[in-house]
Amino acid sequence: MADLRTVIAGVEFKNPVMTASGTFGSGMEYGEFVDLNRLGAVVTKGVANVPWPGNPTPRVAEVYGGMLNAIGLQNPGMEMFIERDIPFLKKYDTKIIANVCGKSVEDYLEVTERLSDTEVDMLEINISCPNVKEGAIAFGQKAESVFNITSKIKKVSKKPVIMKLSPNVTDITEMAKAAEAAGADALSLINTITGMKIDINRRSFVLANKTGGMSGPAIKPVAVRMVYQCANAVNIPIIGMGGISNADDAVEFLLAGATAVAVGAYNFINPYATEEVVDGIDAYLDRNGFASVKDIIGIVK
Repeated sequence: MADLRTVIAGVEFKNPVMTASGTFGSGMEYGEFVDLNRLGAVVTKGVANVPWPGNPTPRVAEVYGGMLNAIGLQNPGMEMFIERDIPFLKKYDTKIIANVCGKSVEDYLEVTERLSDTEVDMLEINISCPNVKEGAIAFGQKAESVFNITSKIKKVSKKPVIMKLSPNVTDITEMAKAAEAAGADALSLINTITGMKIDINRRSFVLANKTGGMSGPAIKPVAVRMVYQCANAVNIPIIGMGGISNADDAVEFLLAGATAVAVGAYNFINPYATEEVVDGIDAYLDRNGFASVKDIIGIVK
């Protein structure tokens, strides 16, 4: 067997495979299908300072090559997360990465400070959230905003900080460089691509929110391209995600420069996907004579 260990910001993972936020709950929902001990990390659903009800329904729609969601980051809030979800995850030999969301900088800072005193291993900051104080423009859509929120979070966080980048920008490398300059320990990308679906018979929007985030196999080429660009623009580790359905997809991200990968929407199709990706990466390394997963990270230039 090859050495699957990988390191991000001083945190060692037994393998490079984790879950993508919002597709795996906080692990409990998949526990009867997946041996959580086999995963490099569980990345939780977004955690806010207070419970969020999410958007009106309907808020999920199937589209060609994937799905649209406008869940609206529904979550029970940080106190329930600390009371219920962290103790559950601590039963397993896997790293815990808490995804943080908010509607203002103050929201993010409140959650960051609170979770910094818990047993989570890292924080992933979802900057695709709309900033209610800036006309609902997502935090991650302007380099200045990315720098601002990253620097403020780094000042209060006692845990390594991963900034999760939005693909809905003109130049993803500008956002990556801004996050790095502000002190981010790592990046994760991509988040969902904004899309829309219209019911031609009802002549109305399929989602109550009109637009939603597209995920699934169809976005993978865009995600691989953006991971490659960022890996060659910054010097901090990247967690690659977006359309990973199997080990071949995951290896593609690693070759492009990702230090780890996250499986997202495909968990809804195949709840065993994460474990299969772990096994598949191991088989790929053995088949091609690589002793360690680190040997293939970013080797395609």
